[in-house]
Amino acid sequence: MIGIVMFCVALLMLLVGFPVAFTFGGVALLFGLFAEGPELFAFMPFRIQSIMENTVLMAVPLFVFMGIVLQRTKLAEQLLEAMAKLFGGVRGGLAISTVLVGALLAASTGVVGASVVAMGLISLPVMLKYKYDKSLACGTICASGTLGQIIPPSIILIILGDVLGIPVGDLFKAAVGPGFILIGLYIVYILIYAWRKPEAAPALPMDEDVNSKTEQYVKALKAIVPPLALILIVLGSIFAGIATPTESSALGGVGAIALATVYGQFSWKMVFDSASETVKVTAMVFAILLGATAFSMAFTYTGGDYIVEELLSDMPGGATGFLILSMLAIMVLGFFIDFVEISFIIVPILAPVADALGIAPVWFAILIAMNLQTSFLTPPFGFSLFYLKGVSPPEVRTVDIYRGVMPFIAMQVAVVISILLFPGFYGLN
Repeated sequence: MIGIVMFCVALLMLLVGFPVAFTFGGVALLFGLFAEGPELFAFMPFRIQSIMENTVLMAVPLFVFMGIVLQRTKLAEQLLEAMAKLFGGVRGGLAISTVLVGALLAASTGVVGASVVAMGLISLPVMLKYKYDKSLACGTICASGTLGQIIPPSIILIILGDVLGIPVGDLFKAAVGPGFILIGLYIVYILIYAWRKPEAAPALPMDEDVNSKTEQYVKALKAIVPPLALILIVLGSIFAGIATPTESSALGGVGAIALATVYGQFSWKMVFDSASETVKVTAMVFAILLGATAFSMAFTYTGGDYIVEELLSDMPGGATGFLILSMLAIMVLGFFIDFVEISFIIVPILAPVADALGIAPVWFAILIAMNLQTSFLTPPFGFSLFYLKGVSPPEVRTVDIYRGVMPFIAMQVAVVISILLFPGFYGLN
């Protein structure tokens, strides 16, 4: 039972607020020394070397760099303004444009925090100016910003591919369907909301600086086409088998620099700042991975994995019962801890059981990714909620944000349930 106690102690320390990487590493060291002695960690240097040489994980800093560069080129601002002009004449059009821009930013950057902050700074003031319901505006921005968790190229899909031993390209292809379904649900919900409460999501007046709708569309397309082209090149090279995700991430980084030049935003200072921010994010991810590796090794050597596997394998309902329980557990943990910790600690514990029960690994990975996306919205520790609150004007209360995300959480849960019950519809079985 040492492994189970170790897991509970680590979870408690995370809830108290200790740093994630040091919590995993420190708890592993204490319990490992108690259970097996110093020789338990003799192979730790080889594990670290294996992580550093992992070509799949090389895609993480490259995609992060691409996202940060695009965010610094004012891409989000131009996309939002362009989409608002295209859909502003429709009730709820500004909210719909926010969803579509969130999808484009997800596919071009994959950085949830950058997407939520950008849309919070640009879209929220405009929606409030035109008397949009605060809850609808906040919920739309938070939910749209989290699309980067499921729409390729997603960092979480890269991590899950490495943890579960699945080709990342297969996960990218499998995630497209659920991502589009989710976007469609968001738009349908906004249209219904605007139809039932027209005053809560009014249409915008036409751009006074543009003489015709045709000119308005041309102006919008000029802002949309370049980043869309980058998305098609990066994802298309993966789906067509021309490049691996790691190679396409390098292509994305070069493409982001090219777009920065096109938009007149290129400077060596911008490149240096983007690279510095990338180093910080990457260092955080890999520090957690190293701590999680030590924790996983100690957990395995103390027999915790056998206890968990035996417990979950004997669940009533077989594979279905296991999937329901594991999804509920991940959702609850997502209320309190980050998706990176869940991916590196919880998923390796669940993976052997899923394999023993004959669950398709890609199906299991997409279920987890969709579930982890929900964790960005769930109070009290949903990161998207914090990002938006940090850039919201004073009249937007925390309760407005919490109330606004509830319908979107329900839609995400509905998609998770549909993937669980009808994997064939998504081509996942």
